Amino acid sequence: MTRPRLLTSRRAILGGLVGAGSLAVSGCTKSPPTYGDVLRMGDNFTYQAHRLLLPANALVRVYSRQDITSMPATGTTDPSDPKGDSYDAKLGPLYRRDAANAFDGWRLSVEGAVARPGSYSLDFLKRLPAQTQITRHTCEEGWTAIAEWTGARLSALLQIAGARANARFVHFHTYDAQIDSIDMVEALHPQTLLAYGMNGRDLPISHGAPVRLRVERQIGYKSMKFLRRIVVSENFIDPGAAGPIQSGWAWYTGI
Repeated sequence: MTRPRLLTSRRAILGGLVGAGSLAVSGCTKSPPTYGDVLRMGDNFTYQAHRLLLPANALVRVYSRQDITSMPATGTTDPSDPKGDSYDAKLGPLYRRDAANAFDGWRLSVEGAVARPGSYSLDFLKRLPAQTQITRHTCEEGWTAIAEWTGARLSALLQIAGARANARFVHFHTYDAQIDSIDMVEALHPQTLLAYGMNGRDLPISHGAPVRLRVERQIGYKSMKFLRRIVVSENFIDPGAAGPIQSGWAWYTGI
């Protein structure tokens, strides 16, 4: 008799956390789908529990320069390479053109639920207050590495663009035809960067030049490379096959 009552109590606690978390972070807005997958439902529980229980601005550990390690470049290492698995026939040539001109013509567009949609150059981002942080990159494949990243806070660009008060998600589009998103809590976090420098030098192509996202509180694949477009939204926009969820990857990967 004791065990069934204990299980019931646990279920009640978990159910309460999920319900409270949903109220705290979603309100009436559309949340990321699970596609009926049990593991993805667990991801949503983790997300809701983290948002409910953890401080919004909790920081990850910052290391010293002596801690910097080698860091492999995985996934897409050059979106202009026609032989690459993620090569896009439309975007690849555009990236090749920008890279050939030292990214002088590259622009990062910000649109959607913003008061001032715009398109921003690399020089513009470098004129924003710069932040340098040495953090651990944790890969979903099981390895970790420590690197130094320099860039502008994503929150600074969202402020310039005038992200609306009801905005809840920030979606990122890349030159290797990937689309993923984070919530506004993560977007406004002080360690979430639009990084244009790595280990004291310009960001190399293999690591996402000219600008990549750094989401330090989540698993490495959320720190998307080769950024080209940002879309702010009130509701979650399902990217379909271009996003990670339909392929079985978690949307929220908090660590």
